[in-house]
Amino acid sequence: MKKIIIAVTILFIYSIMIGSETSASIIPDEAIRFRVIPNSNELEDQSIKLKVRDQLQSELYFLLKDTKGIDDAREKIGNELDTIKQNIENILDAENYKLGYQLSFGRNYFPEKNYKGVIYDAGYYESLVVTLGKGEGDNWWCVLFPPLCLLEADESEEDVEYKFFLSELINKYL
Repeated sequence: MKKIIIAVTILFIYSIMIGSETSASIIPDEAIRFRVIPNSNELEDQSIKLKVRDQLQSELYFLLKDTKGIDDAREKIGNELDTIKQNIENILDAENYKLGYQLSFGRNYFPEKNYKGVIYDAGYYESLVVTLGKGEGDNWWCVLFPPLCLLEADESEEDVEYKFFLSELINKYL
């Protein structure tokens, strides 16, 4: 009987650990993603993608850092679309980039992504998407709200740390 109780306890603790790991690794239903799609996989196009990403990621972080909820985030982003467009145009002008771009804030398609062993399903998600030129290159994306983009900035993070911080942010904004 004692062995059965110990075995059940171990299975119970293991199932809790597995369940918390899975739930800590998903994107909340009420999230706003951010995606930058380059013209191609050519070095120059990928470089411009990263410049646009870095500028907008920084700008959007400061815009959303004190945001109280998803509706507040939507409103702040919507109110700043002209500024975001101007910043994209400034980067593209500085790079002498003539292929143009599109900016979309709403429901946009995202392909499946495998990140740190977690598969994020393809589908249409609320997002801010910048498409450069033809938009045929390898894209970059993250979760803008809740602000999970900063977690991706340091690829050297341990999975445990990533899951812990992701769990903390999800709990804060749910």
